[in-house]
Amino acid sequence: MRTDVVRLGRLSGERTVKMMQFLSSMRADRCIADADILVDIAHVLMLEKQKIIERDIAQKIIPVLLELHDEGIPEEAFDDSFEDVHAGVESLLIDEVGPDIGGRMHMGKSRNDEVATCIRIKLREDILKQMAALLKVREVLVALSEQHIDSVMPGFTHMQHAQPTTLSHHLLAYEQAFSRDFDRLKETYVRVNQCPLGAAAFASTGYPINREFTARELGFDGLVNNTMDAVATRDFALETLSDLAILMVNVSRLCEELILWSTSFVKFVTLDDAFCSTSSIMPQKKNPDTAEIMRAKTGSVFGALSGAILTVKGLPMSYNRDMQELTPNIWRGMRDAKESLRLLIDMLSSATFDITRMKEEAGKGFSTATELADTLVRSYGVPFRTAHNIVGRAIQKGDISLASLEDASKEIDAGISLIGKGLTQKHIDEVSEVSYSIALRKAPGGPAPLAIKIAIEERKKQLDVDSKLIDDRLAKISKSKDDLITKARRLVA
Repeated sequence: MRTDVVRLGRLSGERTVKMMQFLSSMRADRCIADADILVDIAHVLMLEKQKIIERDIAQKIIPVLLELHDEGIPEEAFDDSFEDVHAGVESLLIDEVGPDIGGRMHMGKSRNDEVATCIRIKLREDILKQMAALLKVREVLVALSEQHIDSVMPGFTHMQHAQPTTLSHHLLAYEQAFSRDFDRLKETYVRVNQCPLGAAAFASTGYPINREFTARELGFDGLVNNTMDAVATRDFALETLSDLAILMVNVSRLCEELILWSTSFVKFVTLDDAFCSTSSIMPQKKNPDTAEIMRAKTGSVFGALSGAILTVKGLPMSYNRDMQELTPNIWRGMRDAKESLRLLIDMLSSATFDITRMKEEAGKGFSTATELADTLVRSYGVPFRTAHNIVGRAIQKGDISLASLEDASKEIDAGISLIGKGLTQKHIDEVSEVSYSIALRKAPGGPAPLAIKIAIEERKKQLDVDSKLIDDRLAKISKSKDDLITKARRLVA
């Protein structure tokens, strides 16, 4: 069994296998292993630049790290005999070049600032991938909206028919929600992409290090300035998980509607068979399992957030080993949200909406009653609350004919005669048409075709802006990584 070189000094005595497994963070460390190599390379380049180690020392360390970068970290570095991947990599290095050379790599660097840096490197990449997936979901929603500008459907409040709207209007509402999810991650990224490296254990180091150099080489936008805060904080992870939890609320709400809409008594949508399953006993069943699992994954992401918050809520400054238990929650929450979004993209793209069925329901439940009340106000000078009461009383009796409205006016003692004001059955029938009601609602953000077309163009422009933002951030990270590896190769050339 390999020896954890970190334990050779202060500690002695053998640990049991169960103890080593209990303390090891290797399962979560697999997510940050590649980042660990980048951090080590940047740190060694800085040590050489600052003349903290001689060039010939760096020229012996760097080739080993480059090989790990090029070929991948061997499985032996993830052995539970090491507490973490950082110790595993250092042990491999010392085995390769000896303790006099390999033992100098960690000068001025603690595992505390190293793991915080690695988490941020991995997390920023995952955030950008999540933003890219959100962008695709939004693109699908906008594309579907463009296809269904004139597809009328019922709108609901309290799960009751409320007012007619369009499928386009409904889908754009979700696009707006996912757009805010995008913005939250966009803003969180700025706080994630700050470099804690150089904080060492928490009080920095007496070596003449250059924190700005390593931050720049690793593609960070700046430093986490206070070195105690740099190793102690995980608020960037909590913020990311909070963003993901809100995102998954929106995913779950959309899935809930797709599940409801796919039922035989609603029949608004047909989900592709690939996203459904059947029953082991009932041959007729087509169950929307993918959407149901997405609803459940929402709870998993909530659990990851709760677990992370509860892990750090009582920790004093600065670093505490409890934080090790927070890290798996980050990757679990990110994984579940990422997988859900990718499936949601395909599920939406392949769904078929029954616009005939939607149109059948659009006018039910007296859904145009609001427009009738507004017409009494606009065209006949009736106060709105009086108009509201008249139409409401007529509907209570199950009819909105001219006669019933006139009777309702008398029952509530409105003191007016609608017939006397010139109201006709023809006008009532006209304003009770679903298409008439929708066409009038052309204020910004409304369901009228004109308003929808304007909204779609605005959303397309925003999608272009957001796409460029992702591309720019990914390009910066990629360039910094390429430049770092190039500098490392030049040093040993």
